[in-house]
Amino acid sequence: MPAWICATCGVQQAESADPPGECVICADERQYVGWDGQRWTTMAELAGDHAVVLREEEPGLTGVGVEPSFGIGQRALLVRTSSGNVLWDCVSLIDDAAREQINKAGGIDAIAMSHPHFYGANVEIADAFDAQIFIPRADEQWIQRPSPRIELFDEAAEPVPGITVMRIGGHFDGASVLHWPEGSEGRGALLTGDTITVVPDRDWVSFMWSYPNLIPLDEATIRGIAARVDGLRFDRIYGGWWGRNVVRDGPQAIRRSAERYIASLRGQRPFG
Repeated sequence: MPAWICATCGVQQAESADPPGECVICADERQYVGWDGQRWTTMAELAGDHAVVLREEEPGLTGVGVEPSFGIGQRALLVRTSSGNVLWDCVSLIDDAAREQINKAGGIDAIAMSHPHFYGANVEIADAFDAQIFIPRADEQWIQRPSPRIELFDEAAEPVPGITVMRIGGHFDGASVLHWPEGSEGRGALLTGDTITVVPDRDWVSFMWSYPNLIPLDEATIRGIAARVDGLRFDRIYGGWWGRNVVRDGPQAIRRSAERYIASLRGQRPFG
């Protein structure tokens, strides 16, 4: 039986003869059902006119995307370390060419995602590489394709030695970031998806409860997010799409962005 994939968010469902009646992730008010109504595809259909692309972001970090763009259009990130490889966030497709390239790079030992919108085909990809999947217990209800490969965690997990996935909340209760201390030439990198999203002015980031529907977060939640990452050592921030990266002084970008956001909530303009 096929494992149906939502055409709007790109999240794969459990196997079933017929497609589900709705995608519960898209029915939630943080997302939306496509303007043409609920549509489904399969990985086999997707592979007919899409391909996985891999691009080096920096030594030890490979971007994994789908072209033409599909679903939300995110790209995943493969963190390669001497202790094992972690796929951060997921796309909806894995094809033979990508599987071969990733295997040459050491495969995938673990998968972790920033939040449910980026779950993609995480179970199928994990099956392809015999990988473990790490999901915050706070987001357990959003798992659409159950698997014994899934390991739930509360506040933090170490999918391979030296890599930490940490729940910071906000966009979802279980929204998370990945801390890679060896990234950015040893200065550290923070991989955020859009839990902390890098905006087009890449010296800044932002935070939302819903991005497509433009629903903001409250001051206390913003302060909590900023506080949880404040003790981490990193320089770069890698967001959820190609090129959406803060290339230097990431901690300060988060601090000043949080303060600007809070100033806006208070009606203080100009900011500062």
